Amino acid sequence: MDQPGTLRVLLLQARDADDPMGPEEVGSFAARTGLAAEQFRTHDLLSGPPRIRDILAHDALMIGGSGDYYVSRNDLPDQHGTLEVLGESAERGHPTFASCFGFQLLVGALGGEIIQDAAAMEIGTVEIQLTEEGAADPLLGSLPPAFAAQAGRKDRATHISPRLTHLASSELCPFHAVRVPGQPVWATQFHPELTGEENKARFVRYLQGYGAYMSPEELKATLASFRASPETEGLLPRFLDLVFE
Repeated sequence: MDQPGTLRVLLLQARDADDPMGPEEVGSFAARTGLAAEQFRTHDLLSGPPRIRDILAHDALMIGGSGDYYVSRNDLPDQHGTLEVLGESAERGHPTFASCFGFQLLVGALGGEIIQDAAAMEIGTVEIQLTEEGAADPLLGSLPPAFAAQAGRKDRATHISPRLTHLASSELCPFHAVRVPGQPVWATQFHPELTGEENKARFVRYLQGYGAYMSPEELKATLASFRASPETEGLLPRFLDLVFE
């Protein structure tokens, strides 16, 4: 990757001001990309959509998870406006990597449907399988056919637009990774920016939101389920290498 210290990344977040996961998320993206935290500028989606000119003023766009907000509930301020600007950015082919909540926003922006499906929620370290297209993808194809990844979701996509290529799935979630064909725009429902320990800390932070759907036995099993996912930790630096080499 040429001159990684000069790259500027816009990170979209949807987290309340007192949510400690906001700055920790920046640290996770910085650690997994190998960039400095100072190379990330954050935009709070709770203040409204970003402007397309602000997205394009940065070398890349990344979108992380969310604390207490769900695409399925349409509870972002002017969520429609956010979907519109993300759709425009993707159509322009601006380099983008979105995970979890960001995956759902991008899928929605390009014509897919997101629902809340707590009965099939995924928390912890889950196994993901590549599709045939995923195995041939220049980014996801660097992973083995089945791999461990970090997850934390109740929302999921029921279908995706023909404008996206389906790259990966899991037992409980049919759409775990997509790409805009021919463009440097990828999204994963799983979290390649998180380690197992970071994901566990995030689960504990949001325990009230997830624990209400679990029995004590399920909660204990979930807390024990987090483990390392070394294969996915290489995705973000590979994304940067592919786009900026």
